[in-house]
Amino acid sequence: MKTFKFKLYQHKRNRHLKRMLIAAGVIYNHCIALHRRYYRMWKKHLNCNRLQAHIAKLRKRKPFWQSVGSQAVQDICQRIKRAYQLFFKHHKKRAKPPSFKKVKTYKSFTLEQTGYKFLSGDRIAIGKRVFQYWNSRSIEGTILIVTILIVTIKRTLLGEVFLIVVADAGGEPEIKIETSRIAGFDFGLKTFFTCSDRSEIESPQFLKSSLAAIRKASRQLSSKQKGSANREKARQHLVRQYEAVSNQRRDWFWNLAHQLTNQFDVLCFEDLNLKGMQRLWGRKISDLAFGEFLQILQWVAQKKGKLVQFVSRWYPSSKTCANCGHIHQSWNCRIGCGVARSANR
Repeated sequence: MKTFKFKLYQHKRNRHLKRMLIAAGVIYNHCIALHRRYYRMWKKHLNCNRLQAHIAKLRKRKPFWQSVGSQAVQDICQRIKRAYQLFFKHHKKRAKPPSFKKVKTYKSFTLEQTGYKFLSGDRIAIGKRVFQYWNSRSIEGTILIVTILIVTIKRTLLGEVFLIVVADAGGEPEIKIETSRIAGFDFGLKTFFTCSDRSEIESPQFLKSSLAAIRKASRQLSSKQKGSANREKARQHLVRQYEAVSNQRRDWFWNLAHQLTNQFDVLCFEDLNLKGMQRLWGRKISDLAFGEFLQILQWVAQKKGKLVQFVSRWYPSSKTCANCGHIHQSWNCRIGCGVARSANR
């Protein structure tokens, strides 16, 4: 399964997509209100199938809701269901239930089976209207067997609209042995990670280097009058600062992922508790973005036929003798082969 992201051309007809997003936001907030009201009355949680049937009846009496396809409405109910499931699973860890969202900034809606059709000339029909997108890479030319599973329309904070397509690749690629090299990597705070051959990769820390410009843009935004045109310009300027940091980091991740997969056939990483690390070190962990890098590395490794292996965080790697495999508490492997620990590294 692979994901493709295309940007829609700036055109006045895109207002229809933004109108659909607003309608999706209204439906989402209405479903949240129904969930809360149902729980107050019956002390039970609303079933997803009953909610979908109820919203389907309401759509017949609300023309504005009909601008969003039935598949998108069903996906909204499924989103709320998954959000409540996560809340019930992690409520002891101070997780919060799904809440209302601003309609004007509602981000996306998803079509799974119907409601869209790809046309020639890099066009897509959504509902009764046709939209043009920038075909940065061909889906058919990237994977052999194409089965489009999900189409998502997503809006950014700058108002730009993107088309996200999830397609089935038709099969898993075989593992290729090219370099016959295996490496383990240890993430850190001072360095991005340390390789098993003792080489280190330093993190550029894009957020830290751009923090002064972000703070200046944030102060300019707070000084503008709410609802004014200048405040909207200042908001867009702040969003562009954050997007620049995100784009720089992502570009560095892609280059690093290709570099590592060209050097090694098997790459081993520790299964870290990233959320726990973020609670301890906050912005530092967010700037390093280990999780985003691992996602990109897995995608590149799968494309090239390389293997990314994760090791349990509880595995005693520092106590395991590299010579005989015996696990010991002391510095020397006295029970096993007697090799000093310095030889294990």
